[in-house]
Amino acid sequence: MPAAPEWPTAAAFVPATGDLGALRDAAAGCRGCPLFENATQTVFGRGTPHARMVLVGEQPGDVEDQKGVPFVGPAGHLLVQALDEAGVDRGSVWVTNAVKHFKFTTRGKRRIHATPDTFEVAACRPWLVAELARLRPEVVVLLGATAGKAVFGPSFRVTQSRGAPLDWPDVPELATAWERRPVALATIHPSAVLRAGDARAEAYAGLVADLRVAGGALS
Repeated sequence: MPAAPEWPTAAAFVPATGDLGALRDAAAGCRGCPLFENATQTVFGRGTPHARMVLVGEQPGDVEDQKGVPFVGPAGHLLVQALDEAGVDRGSVWVTNAVKHFKFTTRGKRRIHATPDTFEVAACRPWLVAELARLRPEVVVLLGATAGKAVFGPSFRVTQSRGAPLDWPDVPELATAWERRPVALATIHPSAVLRAGDARAEAYAGLVADLRVAGGALS
C-alpha cells in the first residue's frame, strides 16, 4: 500500500513556548507551505497582547504584504470604522489572518487576490492556534468564509451562522492551554462590504450589527 501523502504544514516552525514576540519572529521564517515563495513577507497579527477580542480575517492583501502589517489596506480602514461604530474598544482587540502569506495571481503589473485553498488554510492553522493560545481571548470574530473554515472546518458557512454567538469547537490543541473557551462569532469580511456595490450600505450595517453583538459578548 502506498504511503499517505504528506500535506504541507507550518507545525514544525511554530515554537512550543515563548510569547507573541517569539511567535512573530518564528513566523517570519515560516516555510510551511508554498505561499511563502511569492509573498513579500509573513504578515503576523497585531494589537494588544491582553486582547479580549481577536478578529480573524482571511489573508493579507497587497498593501499588507508590502507593509508587513494586517488590516492596513481599504478593508482594514473600513473595519476600524465599523468597530468604532459598533462601540468596540480597539484597545482590547487583536487582528490577524487565518493565512499569513499573500496568495495572488498577476494581471500585468497588478497582483490580484486569490482565495487560499483548503490545504493552505490547514497548513497555516498552527500559527492561528498558537496566537489564540497565547492571547486567550473571550471572543473570536471570524471575518469571512476562510476564517470560519480555519476554526470550524471546511463545511462551515458564514451565511448560515453569522451574527450569533457560537460555541467554540473542540480543539485538542487548546484543551490544556485555555481554561475558558471563547465565544465565536462569524460575519462577513470587510472586503465583502467594499465589493457590495449598490448594497454597500446594507452590507456595512450588517457588519456593524454583528460586531456590536461580539462586543456585547465581552460582558
